[in-house]
Amino acid sequence: MAIGFRVLSGHVRSDRSLVEALAVIPTAIISDNMARLVAAGSRLRPIHARGALAGTALTVKTRPGDNLMIHKAVDIAEPGDVIVVDGGGDLTNALIGELIVSYARSRGVAGFVVDGATRDVAILSAGDFPVYAAGISHRGPYKDGPGEVNVTIAIDGMVIEPGDVVIGDRDGVLSVPRRAALEVIAAARAQQVREESILKVIEAGGWDRSWVDDILKAKGCSFG
Repeated sequence: MAIGFRVLSGHVRSDRSLVEALAVIPTAIISDNMARLVAAGSRLRPIHARGALAGTALTVKTRPGDNLMIHKAVDIAEPGDVIVVDGGGDLTNALIGELIVSYARSRGVAGFVVDGATRDVAILSAGDFPVYAAGISHRGPYKDGPGEVNVTIAIDGMVIEPGDVVIGDRDGVLSVPRRAALEVIAAARAQQVREESILKVIEAGGWDRSWVDDILKAKGCSFG
């Protein structure tokens, strides 16, 4: 099986309980507990009008402007999968549009994350089916290949393994490694509790701000 043009079988999926737990935590909180180093890049923005993304990554690596392997991924997807596409960030040709999104939705796909362009934005932007893309182009895709399905990919430095948990909200997209999900969930929940406590203190007008000057002094800041 040649590297660069292959469809791998045996797709591993995260436990549904992990997906559900991460789905209710903001991406900003999860990001804070992944050292703030992991992100799909600020270019990937939500195209849809409303609704959060949460599911298991079914990965695609494709030649820029070609969506043959995206179609194959949708054909083998299972309910709850998120089609995550490394299209090289090229915006010349749209990789997805209304037809493939409608078909994916009919198969129970949870959403799309595309490091590339989409089209039919008037339709996609009016709905609640999660679509994240790097840009928009009316020019359609080719269907020649090559490409790969169910392989490790990377988008703006964020590595996505097949089976990782992919979440998205209005702030962007984040992939949580399947093997680290429990640890991330525990840390993120703890931060939520801390932030809820701080918000209550702010509402009461009693947030101690001395920590700001403490940090400035510790870093050698001078005061005039």
